[in-house]
Amino acid sequence: MVDIAHRAAINGASASDATAPRARNLSDAAPLVPLASVDLGQWQALGAQAIEPNGYYLPPWALAASATARGRTGAMALCAVDASTQLIGLMPVVSLWRAWKIPLPALVSAHPYGTLCSPLLDRDTASSAAARLLDQARDAGAHALILRDVALEGAAMKSLTATLTSGALKPRVLGSYIRASLDATQDGEVLLREAVGAKKLKELRRQRHRLEEHGPIAFDVARAPNEVKTALETFLQLEASGWKGKRGTALIQHAGDATFIRRAVPALAEAGQCELISLRTGPTPVAAGIVLRHLDRAFFFKLGIDERFAKYSPGVQLTLELTRHLCADPAIASADSTASADHPMINPIWRGRFAIGDVLIPLRRNDPTVTLIHAALVARNAALDTARQAVRLLRR
Repeated sequence: MVDIAHRAAINGASASDATAPRARNLSDAAPLVPLASVDLGQWQALGAQAIEPNGYYLPPWALAASATARGRTGAMALCAVDASTQLIGLMPVVSLWRAWKIPLPALVSAHPYGTLCSPLLDRDTASSAAARLLDQARDAGAHALILRDVALEGAAMKSLTATLTSGALKPRVLGSYIRASLDATQDGEVLLREAVGAKKLKELRRQRHRLEEHGPIAFDVARAPNEVKTALETFLQLEASGWKGKRGTALIQHAGDATFIRRAVPALAEAGQCELISLRTGPTPVAAGIVLRHLDRAFFFKLGIDERFAKYSPGVQLTLELTRHLCADPAIASADSTASADHPMINPIWRGRFAIGDVLIPLRRNDPTVTLIHAALVARNAALDTARQAVRLLRR
């Protein structure tokens, strides 16, 4: 059996690979290849044909994350190709050892800095793509695949589940939560009145009028790469000025993360797949956010605010404007908040819901190694829960 517990760490793509992908003849590719070696043109074509949108697995974002982002470098890829060697499926992965220091033969979906890891499958050949990805994982020596943060009822997961069922295999959900989303096909004003309520909207309008005392309010959307670069720096400063900066988790506070976001955002903007939104009072930015776009879906990646204006709810005010903006855009049908469960800011505004979870996919029937992998993951999750409870107690 091929030892994949350490292979991803040994053969991981370098930063130079990730910024300058090399073309590869996919028909001759090994079952597990450096993410940076996937043919860029074919990857882009697959993204345009994907059965389920995932802005975080588009090439500029995923390659930049794999190149320099903290804890996310050196991702590998499972690639599915058809008879004409056209790429029809892509799943960025790392070994179970790289992901969680568990020395068992499994592959884990690579985390691209956004909380969504649904693989890219060609919409016309999704069943074949799913089957081929599973075959590639077996050929790489894996006994299981662990999908992190996958949309449980999404088209990609349904295709994988159908393929597993045909082979008398069944996925196991390791954990899940419900996430907020936006139905952008509705009228924005009607949606906000129904979601937030007249009384709360009146209070938010009062806060907005108070904010306006500091200068005229403007909602800006930066799309052109040069505008995006400037707006990104504003966002990074706002994010670092708040609680994320105090905890040391702001993007700009780590060189690798800062390099990643400064590469990924302008590159996606060049393809019309990213925009920076901001709210200003006079010349002063009070809130800013990053929004990815893939097919008919938007992804609200991150939000930064100037906490000096916190009493005016600048993050909420920006999200209200974003809601109107997305609902007015005929190209966008839905938006993923990419937020945690029960998020106090976004949940009351975006009332759509969908399930996100981690899924264990066995690759062989009646495999005792999968039982070991499952037990190790359950033990790890229990230990993490205990640690979180201890931290909560210490913070009281």
